[in-house]
Amino acid sequence: MDKKDMLLQEMINHDSGDAWMIQHFIKVSQLARIIGLNEGLSELEMEVLEVAGLVHDIGIKPSREKYGDASGKHQEQEGPSYAKALLEKIGYDQTIVDRVCYLVGNHHTYSDIDGQDYQILVEADFLVNLYENNVDLAAKEKTYQQIFRTESGKELFKNMFGA
Repeated sequence: MDKKDMLLQEMINHDSGDAWMIQHFIKVSQLARIIGLNEGLSELEMEVLEVAGLVHDIGIKPSREKYGDASGKHQEQEGPSYAKALLEKIGYDQTIVDRVCYLVGNHHTYSDIDGQDYQILVEADFLVNLYENNVDLAAKEKTYQQIFRTESGKELFKNMFGA
């Protein structure tokens, strides 16, 4: 089993009993992969992106336990330490661990997005959240204008929502 498969299994174990959450992170990771491939990311950037897609919401469970909610800010506070421990346990290089933890700690912050991996992770998460939360068309279009920057993310948005 390669590292990404091990990580996927560990994340399924982490969110055991929460089918919605498991499906959410798998969808985010796969949509991020599609966008990243179409945007021509390097092999290292792709690995960071796919790993970040799998663990981006790892802070939800500890946030609920610690604060009684899973707000974006609480996820950003709690997630990086859990992601770091898990990625190091699996044996990821420190460069990947550091960048993934940065992305986990910022994925609900939409200003000062620094890097294609960050932009794509945000876009993939929005694609999934807009669908899962059954957001109305006006809100989808506003999100499209405010968030989407990659051509591949924009195309996926249009294909998914017909906008």
